[in-house]
Amino acid sequence: MNQAAAIATATPSLADAQRIRLILCLLCACLVAYVLAAFAGETLQDPDSWWQVKVGLDFLENRTFPAVDPYSYTFAGQSWIAKEWLGQVFLALAYRAGGWNGVVTLIIASVGLTVFLMGWFLSAWLKPLLAIAVAFAAAFLIAPIYTARPHVFTLPIIVVWTATLFRAAQEEKAPPLWLLILVVLWANLHATFTLSFVIAAFAGLGLLARSGLSKPVLLAKWVAFGLLCPLVSLVHPYGVKAILATFTVAYGNEAVPLILEWRPFNAQEQLLQEAAMLLALFGLLVSRLRIGWGKALFIAFTLHVYLAHLRFVYLPFLLIPLVIAVEIAQQYPSLSATAWLVEKRDGLEKVFASRFYAICGAMAVLLVGAVLILGNAYQVAPSQKTSASGALAFARDHHLSGNVLNSYNFGGTLIFHDIKTYIDGRTDQLFLGGFTKTDEATGKSDGRPLLEAQLKKYTIGWALLTADDTRIPFFTELGWKRAYADDYAVIYLPGA
Repeated sequence: MNQAAAIATATPSLADAQRIRLILCLLCACLVAYVLAAFAGETLQDPDSWWQVKVGLDFLENRTFPAVDPYSYTFAGQSWIAKEWLGQVFLALAYRAGGWNGVVTLIIASVGLTVFLMGWFLSAWLKPLLAIAVAFAAAFLIAPIYTARPHVFTLPIIVVWTATLFRAAQEEKAPPLWLLILVVLWANLHATFTLSFVIAAFAGLGLLARSGLSKPVLLAKWVAFGLLCPLVSLVHPYGVKAILATFTVAYGNEAVPLILEWRPFNAQEQLLQEAAMLLALFGLLVSRLRIGWGKALFIAFTLHVYLAHLRFVYLPFLLIPLVIAVEIAQQYPSLSATAWLVEKRDGLEKVFASRFYAICGAMAVLLVGAVLILGNAYQVAPSQKTSASGALAFARDHHLSGNVLNSYNFGGTLIFHDIKTYIDGRTDQLFLGGFTKTDEATGKSDGRPLLEAQLKKYTIGWALLTADDTRIPFFTELGWKRAYADDYAVIYLPGA
């Protein structure tokens, strides 16, 4: 008897139990959203948020998909595609609707949906309180990636994708074809859509570990599904170019070692994540939880990718609990949803069940009210570490013109304000061929000659640097004059 049948026969109040489960998942999602709203400004710390919104705004205005770089002067006209165009459009629509508050609200909503879905899928196997506790912990551990960028929109998708495929494998069924719609959506939202192929393969291995070659027709359906995944991902304005563009980063390029999110795991900086992984490892060893070799390989894969690149912190913390929840429920029945269903409902659960519609309505009203109140009373804005607002105001007032040499973190705000960049965050496709390495080298102790060469090569008319840019002394030595300075930005102009 599978778990669904066991639940159906365990109690006559299945509908009430589902309502309780739903409310608990909603409450968990709302709690996460509330915490994120209290620290809303942290969502706008990434310098790339500026240009992601700008690309979306330009698409809404022009309704054209760029094929060459329109935003820098160093690589102007070279091949560049907005492969994450749909995610950028979502950000732009949110910005049009409510400025940066609208952008933050959309990001928080996406994270809240992710937490709800994770709690919902986990609670299909585990006791709801345990499920939402795990979902909340996962949401907390992956908080470093909550930035105003398109990847956040893929978090709900990857949860649904992973949970559904591994459940199909667990129940020895063919993967649902409607999941292919998620691949198309994912492909147009963010370049990580190629993970969908890998996750599907691991789910298929899980099935193979369970049934071997005893069900060749079923295995053939899984193979066909796996082949369809990359095929439907081509439903994209740029077709196969969207897949090829991901390889420049997947296999590493000169910019990858220089960008924080692409650096490997550092235990001294990610203390909470290290503690969580060690605690989970300890629990697995002590409990002697038995999982198939397919799932074991999947766990090893998610940990490897995260340890290699910090940006993939969500892979182990979101996906591993979803994949092993069924084994926990089966091998530790006291933690299972089935055990919870046959338990006597406590007072709070009875209230949840009997006042389901009233509670859901009240939660909806409170959420809408909170959004409206906060939107009017509390305005968020990107960090001044990336905005250079004072420096750009000075540049505008003094009619600074010509090519600007900018620090990497100011590339996004320059794009947003229609100023051609020297370098910016689009290093997955641009600023390669030695350019990024050279730019990095200009800030070294012996970088003055390189900097002088770059100033001449690109006919630099002014420089916009972060206050801690290591090249600042070189500009003084080269006779450039400091025209503006604040706690975040410095502007240099050529000497007379």
